[in-house]
Amino acid sequence: MLQYLPNTLTFSRLLLAVPLGILILRENYPWALAVGFLAGLTDALDGFVARRLNAFSRFGAALDPIADKVLVTVSFLCMAQVQLIPWYLAAIVIARDLIIVAGALCYHYLIGPFEFAATTLSKANMCVQIGFCVLVLTAQVVTQIPPESITIGTALVLFIAASSGFDYVLSWTIKAVRTHREQS
Repeated sequence: MLQYLPNTLTFSRLLLAVPLGILILRENYPWALAVGFLAGLTDALDGFVARRLNAFSRFGAALDPIADKVLVTVSFLCMAQVQLIPWYLAAIVIARDLIIVAGALCYHYLIGPFEFAATTLSKANMCVQIGFCVLVLTAQVVTQIPPESITIGTALVLFIAASSGFDYVLSWTIKAVRTHREQS
């Protein structure tokens, strides 16, 4: 039974997107922050438990980034809806992910199968996005956080989203061209 614990934790993180979104939309920021921290705890625990129990699975490896993306997407959309962040920021964060998924699908159907792995820049992107969500929600609870920190965070999210998105597009374009040449 314990071998299923990491995937259960990951799946619970995916489910936490619903109450997180509802709490943000209801502007209940202290509880939204608490749910966000619980999601972060499950993220840390699923990897720790998987390593300790040597309970890795392809399902868990695929579900983990999906859970992260769903939480971040829900957070950005809901924060934009209640005007904590501008809509353009949510749109850029989501557009980056859609472009990457569309590129992966095109590669798969036009070139062939591939092993998808997150780049260091992509991991940094996720870290910045999660940190930004925590910052925005914390600023609603802790009034001493200067508004300039949100402005700086917004700029950082935009920069890292554009950089990591461009990195994926460039690297997969190069890979597609090389694969096409090898097949010709």
